[in-house]
Amino acid sequence: MSTPQLSGFKPDSTVAALPAHVQVYVVGGAVRDELLGRPKSDRDWVVVGATPQLMLQAGFKAVGADFPVFLHPITQEEYALARTERKSGHGYKGFVFYADADVTLEQDLLRRDFSINAMAMNAQGQLLDPLSGLVDLQARVFRHVSNAFVEDPLRVLRLARFLARFTDFRVEESTLGLCEQLRNAGELQHLVAERVFAELHRGMAEAKPSRMVALLKRLQAWPALAAGLPEPFSDLSLASLDLLDAMPNADTRWWYCLGLHMSPQQIVALAKHWRMPLALEDAARVTALIHGFFQQTNPSLDDWLSLFNSVDVYRKPARVLGAVDVMMRTGLVSNSLDLVGNAASQVLDGEFKQGLRKAMQSQTDQSPAAVALAHKRAWVEALLVGKSPQSV
Repeated sequence: MSTPQLSGFKPDSTVAALPAHVQVYVVGGAVRDELLGRPKSDRDWVVVGATPQLMLQAGFKAVGADFPVFLHPITQEEYALARTERKSGHGYKGFVFYADADVTLEQDLLRRDFSINAMAMNAQGQLLDPLSGLVDLQARVFRHVSNAFVEDPLRVLRLARFLARFTDFRVEESTLGLCEQLRNAGELQHLVAERVFAELHRGMAEAKPSRMVALLKRLQAWPALAAGLPEPFSDLSLASLDLLDAMPNADTRWWYCLGLHMSPQQIVALAKHWRMPLALEDAARVTALIHGFFQQTNPSLDDWLSLFNSVDVYRKPARVLGAVDVMMRTGLVSNSLDLVGNAASQVLDGEFKQGLRKAMQSQTDQSPAAVALAHKRAWVEALLVGKSPQSV
């Protein structure tokens, strides 16, 4: 098998200021993606044979708190000294690092997660691949670098996220076994909740998040990832997973998973645990409220008024329209859904506020609150009977 020629890089004046025995490499995702012909990732740099003093003398700025990482003064890219690591506690932060001039490139690559992420490129464009990452890349397989894989539970989420991105890759069986070992050891429970959501959210932005969901279900990882809260993916059929992939972006995919498969109360609890962004939580909750409303038979005018108040259609119509769009993308067709969309559109277009101003001007003998309530009732009633809002 011939070794591909990579683009390499031209050492700039800062890198060139390092002693001749110091070697600088691009490692990880940037090498992998160039070999795959994908858009280049941000470059991760590893420096072999240097000490912190040599890095500072060349003009780099120290920024690493846990291990020696240095910021390039011009590009602002991070350059890390080659290092090894040893497990010292639970979770993905429970490590002791050793970084010194005697750490080799191969030793540094051995601490990485998958062989396809354990390749390096030198300035001349030569591929350095001591762990056969190119073979696995060509075979489209995720394979762990070493049994030290089980020391970092975050790697389970990274694997799930990579499956969503690289849709023609599979997971090597022994690597799956190590993921199960991590789960059985309770290591997933030590992941920081915000980091769990961050990794899942990145996976939701990839080509096929259904593959991420499928792996987490196979590993039965959910109880540890969400502290026993209900799973938004529990009842997703194959058809539902296809619908998940068809949603246009990460946010609407969350609206679909949460809003159409969990109650508003469950969404709030999960969002609190994960410290989910408030806008995303609100949009998912609104989707759940509208979806739950459609389970009613023959809702009354007061029911409709209550729905519009609970989803705050009068102040945040765009959010309601987004929820309607998600439900329409699932193939849901109903007069009620059309009515909610119509209501949000009228508010967004200013028709509701225009009518409210007219009511305020003509009903000067009533309090503003009473006029607003009466106008809402008349406006919703007109929507229900299909009247033009101009007649309200």
